[in-house]
Amino acid sequence: MKRSIVKRNIVSIDESKCNGCGLCIDACHEGAIEIIDGKARLISDEYCDGLGDCLPECPKGAIEIIEREADAYDEVKVQKRIEERKYAEENKQAKEVKKSEENKYAEEIDKEPLACGCPGSAARMIQRNTDEKKKIPVAEEEQRQSELRQWPVQLNLVNTRAEYFNNADLLVAADCTAYAYADFHKDYIKGRITVIGCPKLDNVDYYKDKLCDILANNNIKSITVVRMQVPCCGGIVKAVKTAMLETQVIVPYNEVIITPDGSVL
Repeated sequence: MKRSIVKRNIVSIDESKCNGCGLCIDACHEGAIEIIDGKARLISDEYCDGLGDCLPECPKGAIEIIEREADAYDEVKVQKRIEERKYAEENKQAKEVKKSEENKYAEEIDKEPLACGCPGSAARMIQRNTDEKKKIPVAEEEQRQSELRQWPVQLNLVNTRAEYFNNADLLVAADCTAYAYADFHKDYIKGRITVIGCPKLDNVDYYKDKLCDILANNNIKSITVVRMQVPCCGGIVKAVKTAMLETQVIVPYNEVIITPDGSVL
């Protein structure tokens, strides 16, 4: 499209005088001026109507109206630019509101200290609609639904006084078991409150202390321990049994051993 060049009045900015204050930007309704590299610049002749609304706003006298050959003022492009700037401003405000709400939520979380100081470890129940699952047969090849009933599950992170422990059938599982055994959710997590840990990598004595606190402060109905067929997994069994002996809370106990190939011994 051929450009229309005419001799007309147009803004001229002396960058040597400009201090980059940006007052001229607000005064220019057409959006013809922007701050670039700390200086006000006319970004397109087509956006400038040459009326000079920006002149009285400049505290340094860096702006003047001159007559020169320039692209003709394009009202259609100006209107499009105004709409674009309006959309950008609204989007910016929406992001600021969202950020403010996120900061407010984070502050509320901070007011409620957690056992490990991490919002992701906040105790909560996970509701499962077991009745609906019974009514609708699920084909074997379809994706199975999670049976997890609470969060968190890592023994280091759980709150031993969390409500979900009361009257619970407790599952204590070594980390690797859920990866080795394909139907772990269906056969072991379902209907139980789950805690997991690695007796090789973590502090087993701390596990024992956490389990003692769980047993002493909740009515645990039973304990199922699922471990791997490796020597180090004996540590999680020892932690559970020692906790029962120290607290004198002896409940029905079941131990399951998973082989590395996913079989049950």
